[in-house]
Amino acid sequence: MAEFEWEARSSDGNLKAGTMEGDTKAEVEQRLKAMRLTPVKIKKRAKEIIITLPWADPVPVRTKVVFTRQLATMIDAGLPLVQCLEVLGGQEPHPFFRQTLNAIKNDVESGTTFSDALGKHPSVFDNLFVNLVAAGEAGGLLDTILNRLTIYIEKSAALRSKIKSAMRYPVFVLGATFLVTGVLLVKVIPSFAKIYSSMGNAELPKITQIAINISDVFINHLPAMIGVSVSVIVFFSVIKRTEVGELIIDRILITLPPFGDLVRKSAISRFTRTLGTLIASGVPILDAMNIVAMSAGNKVVERGILYARDRISEGKNIASPLMEITVFPKMVVQMIAVGETTGALDVMLTKIADFYEEEVDNAVDGMTSLIEPLLMFVIGGIVAFVLIAMYMPIFGMADTVNPH
Repeated sequence: MAEFEWEARSSDGNLKAGTMEGDTKAEVEQRLKAMRLTPVKIKKRAKEIIITLPWADPVPVRTKVVFTRQLATMIDAGLPLVQCLEVLGGQEPHPFFRQTLNAIKNDVESGTTFSDALGKHPSVFDNLFVNLVAAGEAGGLLDTILNRLTIYIEKSAALRSKIKSAMRYPVFVLGATFLVTGVLLVKVIPSFAKIYSSMGNAELPKITQIAINISDVFINHLPAMIGVSVSVIVFFSVIKRTEVGELIIDRILITLPPFGDLVRKSAISRFTRTLGTLIASGVPILDAMNIVAMSAGNKVVERGILYARDRISEGKNIASPLMEITVFPKMVVQMIAVGETTGALDVMLTKIADFYEEEVDNAVDGMTSLIEPLLMFVIGGIVAFVLIAMYMPIFGMADTVNPH
């Protein structure tokens, strides 16, 4: 089956365009006529080469947000789901997402439920998206659910963006620090060392000799150091993919200052936002806890949520097992308990999420203001050490030549 681009005029004379799958050009023409459209131009779409990196999201978050919001608007307007998917797929500029939407449309056309069709594309639509759509289909509130999903995706993307921005600056400065230090050790210090060695066997100041020794060690052992660094990176990459290794690394991350506070607050925000959205959409609490655990982003938090889910399945309320998990502060658990008691758990969870998103903002600002001067101090200290070490013999020579 091939994909065709078409242009056709409607009964009122308006020109419309889109894409349609079919075996032949004649088949597409017949289908357009059945839709009361007069074909103007039909041509086969050229094959597209789509490259997706394994570690990258195949579809940008913004693209999914626009699709979800447009789909909600079209369904609210009373358009059939298949027609919505055909229109959105036809106008979608992202090639991979366009193929995904066309495949979903074909599945829905053949009788598959929308949620099951979405579930066939886990790299694009996660469990949260699929389960919320399933709840919307079952309750006849698909447009409402899609609008909630849009808000959730936007807020989750904003939270991730804040955390990435907090990490990006220190990584950049650390990279610059290593680069500057490497240039000083490999280029600058050896140049001065040659000059001083050509001037005879005069004894160098201790700080100068230390700097030269460090440079010699660095240059002589550079291949070994690179090999060890690569081995450490590979080792942690392999360990991270194991259940135990991921748990250990995530446990370190959640307790390591100053990043641990940021990781903890973002985990609480994600947990409350996701659970609140699921409960408000009518997803059963046990299913909701499963979905929340899978989207926790941290193994320590995931295990805690699954523990709470098991206790809830035994008849306990939500707050009691959460109190046993050290990840969640008492204030959060108490607010959840109030939400359960008053029957407004989804509202309370949303309020907690809003509060902790603001806390993440403050944590990011605080961490940046702390790390920035610290890293500048480290870079300045390294450069100052090298300058003092390299120029001290010159000052000594000047004092010898002109003691007064």
